[in-house]
Amino acid sequence: MTDKTPSHIDQQPQALTAAVIDTLDLKSVDLDEPIKRASGDIARLLIRKPKAGALRGVTLMALVQVDVQALTTVLPRVCEPILTPAEIRDLDPADLLNVGATVASFFMSKAERLAIQTA
Repeated sequence: MTDKTPSHIDQQPQALTAAVIDTLDLKSVDLDEPIKRASGDIARLLIRKPKAGALRGVTLMALVQVDVQALTTVLPRVCEPILTPAEIRDLDPADLLNVGATVASFFMSKAERLAIQTA
């Protein structure tokens, strides 16, 4: 029996998953340089919108400025999978900036998000 399923069908779930994941409270970030773990490489992070408890010990301004120390404190609290501080310090600079900008984007107002979407 031959499989008549078009090959592009296999690619749809991944695209749909990324679209479903990116919400106001949860965003996915694809890494240029995957994080190496014995259990397997991590190529995508899911970042939850931080609640007040996840922000203890850092200032919002430091996160908006993508401060590495602030990100090292907050990311283990809001990332899936959970990252260690050592893994965060080992991130490729482009990935760190992308992840930091994603965290900072959670602090935009509805009006700011709307202005970006319509620009």
